[in-house]
Amino acid sequence: MTFKAFKSTNPILVGLILAGTTLAGFTAIYTVSQVGQKETPPPVETTPVVTRITALGRIEPRTEIISVSAPLNYDSDRMAQLFVDEGDTVKQGQVIAILDSRERLQNNLTEAQKDVQIAQAKLAQVKAGAKTGEIEAQSATVRRTEAQLEGDRIAQQATLRRTQAQLEGEIAAQQATIGKLEAEYNNANAEFIRYQQLYNEGAISASNFDAKKLSLETSRKQLDEAKVTLNRIQRTGQQQIKEARTNLERIEQTGKQEINEAQSTLNKVAEVRSVDVQAAQAEVDSALAKVQKAQTELNQVYIRSPLTGQVINVHTRPGEQISDDGVVDLAQTGQMEVIAEIYQSDISKIRTGQEAVITGESFEGEVRGNVRLIGLQVDQQKVFSNQPGENLDRKIIEVRISVRPEDVPKVKGLTNSQVQVAIKP
Repeated sequence: MTFKAFKSTNPILVGLILAGTTLAGFTAIYTVSQVGQKETPPPVETTPVVTRITALGRIEPRTEIISVSAPLNYDSDRMAQLFVDEGDTVKQGQVIAILDSRERLQNNLTEAQKDVQIAQAKLAQVKAGAKTGEIEAQSATVRRTEAQLEGDRIAQQATLRRTQAQLEGEIAAQQATIGKLEAEYNNANAEFIRYQQLYNEGAISASNFDAKKLSLETSRKQLDEAKVTLNRIQRTGQQQIKEARTNLERIEQTGKQEINEAQSTLNKVAEVRSVDVQAAQAEVDSALAKVQKAQTELNQVYIRSPLTGQVINVHTRPGEQISDDGVVDLAQTGQMEVIAEIYQSDISKIRTGQEAVITGESFEGEVRGNVRLIGLQVDQQKVFSNQPGENLDRKIIEVRISVRPEDVPKVKGLTNSQVQVAIKP
């Protein structure tokens, strides 16, 4: 009976145990969840860290670099003197170099100035009018020129006749010599024929025959040489006669020209006319214009600085032909800038006035500046870090950063040096 009662009540007991266990589990879960909620703090809002915008750049003067060269007329000239070197400070208008054409152009100017003096003297002479003594003196000059021409003509005519007579005499003498040599040749030829017959008959020895043969050949050569000499005498003599006649014609032409000029001068000094004064004045004006032109050309060989600044590069040294890059490069280095190449993805964060910190291997410490100008054009990157794997095809926008005045001395001599730029957004 007892065993049966236990079996009948067992399901109820099991149910109670399961219910208690479930309640205990829910209680434990609730307790743990409440404890977790109490230990986890509420989320706190944080401000994101602002990073600087970095870029590569280069140092340049704020104003444009000027290439000073020679004028186009002298771009193939050579450098004679150079008075500056890289790093020197120059003033506007200062002579920095002299071209090799200076001496030639200086001579041209001196000659032009002398022509002015001559033209001015002629003008003064024309305005002063002719004097009796001047007229007589010029008349004497005309007569003297005529007499000189006549004397030169007579002397040259005598030279011509003497040359002709000398030629005739030499020709006659040489012809006589040829006649004598022809007679000797004919005689030698007759002897040769006679000895040849005797030799063929065996009446004389071969040596006697050869002697006559040699005598004949010698006679013939002497005759030929005499004829050649006659031709040379004739050619030389004719040439001398031709030169003498040419000299006579030149003397006559030159003398007549000198007489005409002297006579023309006499006519000028004998009469003063307003047209003569105007012509003399025109000569003075023309001479003065040539002086001005020569002075302008001379000034161009003195290469002068177009501004006050610093020499940052020398392209041509003394003795060298003017380089295609000019003589020197100048820049006003009192104000320096850094051209920063900002990636186009960062350009929206750049504003004028932002502070920038510049560092580089060419100077110690830092240089500070402020953004002055933001470029308006996307360009190809020009400055590279040369690091492995670097992207060489980045698109950038140039941003100009003015270097603060107190830092300018650090970088004024470092044009085109590469730098690193950090801009605070």
